[in-house]
Amino acid sequence: MNVALVVLDTLRKDAFDKQFDWLPGRRYENAWAPSNWTVPVHAALFTGKYASEVGVHAKGTTLDCKERVLAEQLSDAGYTTRAFSANPNISRRFQFHRGFDQFAGSWKIRHFNSTDIFDWSQFINETKREGFTRYLDAVWRCITEDVDTWNSLRQGFDLKFRPNKIRGKVVDDGAQNALGRIRETAYGDDEFLFLNLMEAHGPYKPPEEYRSPGAHNKPAPVEVFAGAVTDVNNGDIKQAYDDAVRYLSDIYKDIFAELRSEFDYVITLSDHGEMLGEHGLWDHQYGLYPELTHVPLVVSGPDMSGSTDSLVSLLDVHQTVLGLAGIEAPSRGHNLLESGTGGAYLTEYHGLTRWLLDELAEFDDFQALRDRYDEPLSGIVLPPSYYGYETDDGWADRGDTDSDPKARLEALQEELEEREVSIGEKTLSDEAMNRLEELGYA
Repeated sequence: MNVALVVLDTLRKDAFDKQFDWLPGRRYENAWAPSNWTVPVHAALFTGKYASEVGVHAKGTTLDCKERVLAEQLSDAGYTTRAFSANPNISRRFQFHRGFDQFAGSWKIRHFNSTDIFDWSQFINETKREGFTRYLDAVWRCITEDVDTWNSLRQGFDLKFRPNKIRGKVVDDGAQNALGRIRETAYGDDEFLFLNLMEAHGPYKPPEEYRSPGAHNKPAPVEVFAGAVTDVNNGDIKQAYDDAVRYLSDIYKDIFAELRSEFDYVITLSDHGEMLGEHGLWDHQYGLYPELTHVPLVVSGPDMSGSTDSLVSLLDVHQTVLGLAGIEAPSRGHNLLESGTGGAYLTEYHGLTRWLLDELAEFDDFQALRDRYDEPLSGIVLPPSYYGYETDDGWADRGDTDSDPKARLEALQEELEEREVSIGEKTLSDEAMNRLEELGYA
């Protein structure tokens, strides 16, 4: 049994419905993410537990939990496990390669997949006025210093010359690279492939032929939190996001076609949505709004068609993959291919990352900002159609349920054994921090 799990990072449910009507399989129209951004959601996908239980979220971004993660469980059962991630948070740097026989990423995050790459960003900033000969010095340092020589040289070449562009290929966030790897790989039996594709993620820069006229000025999260946002054109930002999603849909058609020829089941989902001006917010760094937590989920495979309104969570994906592989292991989720789904699920917001807190600390009203945006929030999803969640303005909800939402929320939270974590120092190169800033994580 070959299974592929594809995360279309930051794809809103409404954008998916508009651009992905071509995707075959069973659509889960009432699917919910357990959190608001990449790291805690992937922690849940890989462990079948809430992020607070495994301690992998904004306050601890490394997959260092004691639980065996999905790729390890599959590898133990004899599966060949492969991964491609274009997201710096889902990288070797943060231990998300656990259990994978092969773990690759786009050239943009190569420095996240190695701890011993020469810091080209810092070198370039320090030697701007020294001319082209400075690169001879850099090459010498790559050879003589305690770094990975080959990968350091390759990273420098990619940054300087952009080889994909030289070869006439489309330059994107990694989807073309992923497609090439899929086509070049000889898959056997019992294969598991994980993909994280970032084409819908900020800064919304698809290939030129997909871009609408004009430039968008999406505010950085720290500007939004500090109330420093001025002159924002919501229409331009939304159009730029739509352009990026349109490209993602087109490139995923090619990727999906390749996957269906090699894999029995392909599970396609988004890890979270995106705020596009709702509640005065952009990106996905804060809150549990339904624009962030209501996500697309499609299972493609034999006899998988139509749609269902049954209540499900991305937590269910973990047990579904294990079930397809014939592996019995505990999980909070349910197998999506079996009956019995549709229980109650939590959503969790764990506060701001250390990187965003460091930037907010430069403002005079830092403590007030921290009190507002760094406090944990909770939500609950209940059948048949209810979603209630905490905000900084109080409780908000929509839909219907026969249960008492707040009582169910409290009961579910009492079941959790939360792992305590603290924000530790995580040293990243200037180049890595620049990439996080570009994506809105810092």
